[in-house]
Amino acid sequence: MSGEAQAPEGVRLDKWLWAARCYKTRSIASDACTAGHVKVNGAAAKPSKTIRAGDEVVVRIEQHSRILVVLGLSERRGPAETARLLYEDRSPAPPPPEARPYLPVRERGAGRPSKRERRDIEALRGRG
Repeated sequence: MSGEAQAPEGVRLDKWLWAARCYKTRSIASDACTAGHVKVNGAAAKPSKTIRAGDEVVVRIEQHSRILVVLGLSERRGPAETARLLYEDRSPAPPPPEARPYLPVRERGAGRPSKRERRDIEALRGRG
């Protein structure tokens, strides 16, 4: 036996997402995989999916998607500088603030919207 640890050939997806600092905890990463918010090479992936260097991981966090190409593998969470070496970010730039649609927000305590207000809100959101 040698004193050096061998680099892993593959790592569980939830461990890698946690180590790459995509999610704050491993359980949140696991829940995101189970909910279908994470895809590996274009297919929805379970938390136990083994990923390898070169795989493309698409992670949806809130309303934004990040496209990450796996460069390195790690089962341990380290500093942010080390985590950035685990992937190459190929995500498109976020749209400028002017291009984002304005979504009105009701004030807290304003009560339930009337039927007319609800229809107006749905129309603004593009669902009506």
